[in-house]
Amino acid sequence: MLTDMLVGATVYIVTGYTDMRKGIDGLSIIIEGKLGQDAYSKSVYLFCGKSCSKIKALVWDGDGFLLLYKRLDNGRYR
Repeated sequence: MLTDMLVGATVYIVTGYTDMRKGIDGLSIIIEGKLGQDAYSKSVYLFCGKSCSKIKALVWDGDGFLLLYKRLDNGRYR
């Protein structure tokens, strides 16, 4: 189901550090204000925390936002 939704989606990696306490509303403000993108588009936006061990993804699935969060036990994202 998730993979079907993401087929053909554009992936944006938001550079810099993002406050990982932000939720859907805070991240969508970054997408629209800072990036000048439409948060309701068929795109995936990736945000990384300062420790580089956490990542959040925000996706519009047609009737609501999907917020994915992953924390690595070992290692860091580059």
